[in-house]
Amino acid sequence: MVTLSTADSALKEVYLGVVSDQLNTAINPLLAKINQTTSDVWGKEIVKLAPFGLNGGIGAGTEEGELPAAAGNNYAQFVLTLKNLYGKIEISDKAIRASENSAGAFVNLLNSEMEGLIKASSFNFGRMLYGDGTGVVATVSDNTTNALTVDKVQNLMEGMVVDAIDADGTVVDSAKGMRIKSINRNTKVVVVDKTLTASALNTKKLCVQGSYGKELTGLGKIFGSTGTLYGLDRSTNAWLVPYMKDIKEGGEATQITDIIMQTAIDKLDEDADSKVDFIVCSAGVKRNYQYYLANYRSNIDVMELAGGYKALSYNGIPVVSDRFAPEGTMYLLNTKEFNLHQLCDWKWLEGEDGRVLKQNPNRPTYSATLVKYADIICNKPSGQAMITGIKES
Repeated sequence: MVTLSTADSALKEVYLGVVSDQLNTAINPLLAKINQTTSDVWGKEIVKLAPFGLNGGIGAGTEEGELPAAAGNNYAQFVLTLKNLYGKIEISDKAIRASENSAGAFVNLLNSEMEGLIKASSFNFGRMLYGDGTGVVATVSDNTTNALTVDKVQNLMEGMVVDAIDADGTVVDSAKGMRIKSINRNTKVVVVDKTLTASALNTKKLCVQGSYGKELTGLGKIFGSTGTLYGLDRSTNAWLVPYMKDIKEGGEATQITDIIMQTAIDKLDEDADSKVDFIVCSAGVKRNYQYYLANYRSNIDVMELAGGYKALSYNGIPVVSDRFAPEGTMYLLNTKEFNLHQLCDWKWLEGEDGRVLKQNPNRPTYSATLVKYADIICNKPSGQAMITGIKES
């Protein structure tokens, strides 16, 4: 007979390993390339010594002259707070009782919940990889009583719960916890389940509920030339500034070419001794590159990546598209310089009794929550490149 105890055991002993593997490797090809480690985690923080430049104890001399003076490696200390990542499932008491005499029905119930968890997690964690850690997913340009016109919809999906925030990060009380009912991806109009004051949210930003300033430190934060990164000031640490090239001509986006890509790759090799092993861009940029290949090459090389992903190939480097990559943008990355530092791998939150399925207060439902404490550090930001101003096709 299926009981809460057997359900609890199944979540811990059967599903945890499978779901954890899916969340770590199958969210998208970029995450699959990033090494995951528990090193350099101290309490609630990641504290890491990052080497930069060269060892200075090198020199030439005479047969009997003095040896070169010692000058060891240069190190900077990165400090980053671990982010709290959660994934939650919910099962009703009625559903459990309805399947208590059928193991097959119970398995189908849990499979359905886990598939939903993986799908939602894939969307949100994939989105975070390209974010700046703020959790902002769109900016509102205008609104009616329940419809928001936003600048972009790629980070939004029906069913998401979002907050509207002011410029200082304060949540707008009347627009807190809005659930998205529908999205018109042509007009970029998002309908929510709350009645709002007309135009009250104009210029406000949307973020995932309760997540402002609490998300992973993604590419949006790494690619910058001002401010701080990992607690260090970029103005006094030029090696924290990546290679960034805007190829617009006369203010208009232009065609991406092999020469532009190779220039960025060579620049990283020459200036930062960094070897690009992964190229990712928006779907429109990928189509633009395919258009270029179709006109200037006789064949287009395709390669298969870990996890079953297929990609175009540029001199053996995979070129993939990601729905969350910004429009008109291509990243050329040395993924060996990225690490996802974590306190531990995905775990179920357990109560004092060791159970992971817990009744929700005053409700006939049970929930279980997956948790991971982690964040991403790029050891060598100057070894990464971003090309913008690319025409979308």
